[in-house]
Amino acid sequence: MKLHKISLAVLLGLGTLTSCEDKLDVSNPNQQTTATFGNTADDLEENVIAAYNHIRMEGTYARVGYTLDVCRGDEVWNSSQVWYEPFDDLNVSFTDEIGQWSWRDWYYTINVCNFTLSRCGEDNSALNDQMKHIKGQMLFLRGLAYYNLAGYYQNPLLITDYATYSSLDGLYGTNRAEGDTDANAQYDRAWDQVEKDLSEAMTLLPSRDMGAEWCKGRATCGAAAGFYARALMMRHKYSEALTVLKDIIGGKYGSYKLMANYGDNFREGSDYENNDESLFEVQYLDYGSQGTDDEWTPVNTSPNATQGHAIESNFGPGDCGGWADLSASPWLYQLFKAERTTNGSLDPRLYWTIGTYEPEWEGFEYGNICYLQFMSDDAPIVTNNNNGGLPIAKNTNLRTGLYDKVVTGLHCGINLRMMRYSDVLLRAAECENEISGPTQQAIDWINQVRNRAGLANLNLSDFSGNADKLFEQIANVERPKEFGCEWGRGYDLLRWGFFYDNSRLYQMKSHGAFLRTNDKSLVKTPVDYDALPKLEDGKLTDETIKQGYKTSYDSWIQGHEFFPIYQGTLNDNPNLVGNSANNSSSNASYFSSKGWNIHPVVNL
Repeated sequence: MKLHKISLAVLLGLGTLTSCEDKLDVSNPNQQTTATFGNTADDLEENVIAAYNHIRMEGTYARVGYTLDVCRGDEVWNSSQVWYEPFDDLNVSFTDEIGQWSWRDWYYTINVCNFTLSRCGEDNSALNDQMKHIKGQMLFLRGLAYYNLAGYYQNPLLITDYATYSSLDGLYGTNRAEGDTDANAQYDRAWDQVEKDLSEAMTLLPSRDMGAEWCKGRATCGAAAGFYARALMMRHKYSEALTVLKDIIGGKYGSYKLMANYGDNFREGSDYENNDESLFEVQYLDYGSQGTDDEWTPVNTSPNATQGHAIESNFGPGDCGGWADLSASPWLYQLFKAERTTNGSLDPRLYWTIGTYEPEWEGFEYGNICYLQFMSDDAPIVTNNNNGGLPIAKNTNLRTGLYDKVVTGLHCGINLRMMRYSDVLLRAAECENEISGPTQQAIDWINQVRNRAGLANLNLSDFSGNADKLFEQIANVERPKEFGCEWGRGYDLLRWGFFYDNSRLYQMKSHGAFLRTNDKSLVKTPVDYDALPKLEDGKLTDETIKQGYKTSYDSWIQGHEFFPIYQGTLNDNPNLVGNSANNSSSNASYFSSKGWNIHPVVNL
């Protein structure tokens, strides 16, 4: 540590060691520095653009930062690259460098936000509208950054003051305050910061109804309110969250509604992106308007950079040019198949979530296509030629009829919808149920989402005052079908405490069970986890695994519902300490100490 500090001190002090009379010293009047830049609103608008660009990096949402949470959920399994397997199994090593990418890239974002906020001042009443909007966007993006860091790494380093960077002590900040006896104290502080940033952003930002750029990708008060409600729910603050969610539904933060066609949330182009259902989405350039190379640079600023994302490359089948990394779980597929619409058709959300052949799809949307390849019942397209798997269609052009194969790398131009109005409705129903048990209002909010898919209404009498049963319906039916294979399922499993209850853990193992096989006739077959031979500790036998059967959570290690802080990061800053994943320590006692409820499993 001393060597680090000495080296840095020398670098910082070089300017003071040179003579003021040195005639060779020449200043470039055009060179921008932190002292000269950022003193005008126009300067700060450039920082705003830079911050938005940073949330499109690999570690934020362009690839790994998005897919790691998808892996963490029970709806998806790793079908290809070995580097995703430990994230799917939730036993990531603290030496796995990929696990550091999200940490790295979110702190890039935080750095830009902190600099800009340092120029905005503390008194919001003294700011004009332009400066309020600048400050609001930076608070939103910093809150979003810490939302991701807390949800992934549990105990992130909190840096909120740009002046901190000018101090050696600041550069070696800590994620454990002096006197901390609770290993999760930093986790609470991180969520406190998220709530603080997002709640203030709500008061400074305009709504999407303002139009112009504010309904085309910038953070709005509606986006801040939506993520604020999510943050509150991470710590079971259901009453506070419900108030915010009701305000969103009531139009306080702008006008939102469900799109009539569910698929319109997963296409590119001005007719579909930043639509009436979207509270916030990450912007990517549409197909044909971007560069030609993969451009895996951390900042993605080359003139040839694609400015697209690689989620499609992770999801896309190998036969269609994708990397075939991730597949949808058979459980999710069977969940869709279990309930027909009121006219007897398949749930249209299946079409846009999982790329399977179905006879009903022959006359639906683009029909049974996979990147313009026509599928048939006897020749379905699987994710990976060696390991099989059900292809993921969501956030790809698998179903859009736009092109015939995946162009791997940062090329997909579909904006990533990070929060949709349907999430507001289902979260409001969940909060209502937590506070008052099943109510007609909760049922009505759920039915709005179901009706868009053509499903029959739920009835209040179906739940007979049983809050556990309605929770089961929301958590393991309504949310998976509406948001299947999207970012956020891992966060749900965390906040519900499913890792800390044996029955819920067994249920997740059942949901995450799959069969590795290139036999195309078997990829849709449900896996009966109960029937698979197991050891005394409940894990699958080696012989069963050799037969191709596996479950995402069989190898879960206590504390690894979070990802470990990379050892190289800990080595660089000796004041940082590892989290529960670094120490393989349980978080069950922390969860129970808060008095948070884990709903028992209910058979619907």
